[in-house]
Amino acid sequence: MKRLALLLWLVAFPAAAADCPDCPELVAIPGGTLVRDGAPPVEVAPLFMARTEITFDQLAVCVRAGACRGGQSDHGWGRGSRPVINVTHGDAEAYAAWLSGLTGKRYRLPTEDEWEWAARGGTSTTWWWGDTVGEGHANCRNCGTEWSGKMSAPVASLPPNPYGLHDMAGNVWEWVADCWHPDRAAAPHARDCSQRITKGGAWYYIPSQSQPTTRARNAAGLWSYTVGFRVVREY
Repeated sequence: MKRLALLLWLVAFPAAAADCPDCPELVAIPGGTLVRDGAPPVEVAPLFMARTEITFDQLAVCVRAGACRGGQSDHGWGRGSRPVINVTHGDAEAYAAWLSGLTGKRYRLPTEDEWEWAARGGTSTTWWWGDTVGEGHANCRNCGTEWSGKMSAPVASLPPNPYGLHDMAGNVWEWVADCWHPDRAAAPHARDCSQRITKGGAWYYIPSQSQPTTRARNAAGLWSYTVGFRVVREY
């Protein structure tokens, strides 16, 4: 029955769509129960998520509008459709706030639970494609792509997961909304908001770092050539 419900959902929302010409393409993510490592299961509500990591070109529109900080280095790899890097958590939040004001709809960073649920793509294996990393599924170290261990890849260079999301494993770490705590079940007031969570691994990191369950702690003001972000939009 769960598989049938998923198929009906995907038929109802079969294609990516954007809220404006310069907005990121969104795909519909069905809700469900996320079973978390070391924490009680949690219900995730349906939402829309950006099909790819936010690119240099997409952020540039926000910069020209005066709503986002510019000047992020591309590390000599090129800009355009590559995921924007060297962005802080605040940069990512500013971009989401700009989209909200532009469209009149609520954009934000995903929570850790929403991100992990979407990355799994309705599967229960280690990665959405199976329990071994194989080659050509993700841009991570020793993952068998032309970019592995060298640099980020243009977004959507590799196949999407069953929800239509690209690069949820590897390419660049992605900021999520949550403040850090080693215990995922900790109450919000116990969390350290000077430290934020990133998910998904990156081109530089070994395959285990790209598993949906992996979580990393970073200072909110960090900017790095391994860190980017994507956004979600609420219904």
